[in-house]
Amino acid sequence: MKRILIAATVMLLTLTACGQNNKHDMKTLVAYFSATGTTEAVAKDLAQATGATLYEIKPEVKYTAADLDWRDKTSRSTLEMQDKQSRPAIVKDLKDADSYNVVYIGFPIWWYTAPTIINTFIETYGFDGKTVIFFATSGGSDITGADKQFHAQYPAIHWKPGKLLNGASKKTLQDWIANNK
Repeated sequence: MKRILIAATVMLLTLTACGQNNKHDMKTLVAYFSATGTTEAVAKDLAQATGATLYEIKPEVKYTAADLDWRDKTSRSTLEMQDKQSRPAIVKDLKDADSYNVVYIGFPIWWYTAPTIINTFIETYGFDGKTVIFFATSGGSDITGADKQFHAQYPAIHWKPGKLLNGASKKTLQDWIANNK
């Protein structure tokens, strides 16, 4: 009887240790697109808080101030956002994209949703079956449009609730991360 209890205890401890190792083996990526640096600052804090790899989503052709002028109906960003099929080219230098279990994707809100460069990123690396959580920064819009868009366009991704993180404190980030586990 004693041997059975000892064997059961050893088995339980082994299973517990394996479960803990699996939890720690989960690789997390914080990928972000930031035209002005606002989203980048949040992404850096989030990567630090999660212990994640930080990755910048870079357009092949950088956006200029004129490209970002949303009041100009002919600016690059306006034209991209008016064309839902637009997929601005990105620098494709993310190594081992398949090795990440959890992917945070950050962006500024443009025209009530994500910039189309985020679609390029998702479609380039494909995150089907992965847990993806987006975060955004905005001067006045919420994330509802992006949430609806992503769920409809990419149903094979396991989406967790996104969050607007304008000026988020480290405590706010930690609480949000804890709620997404």
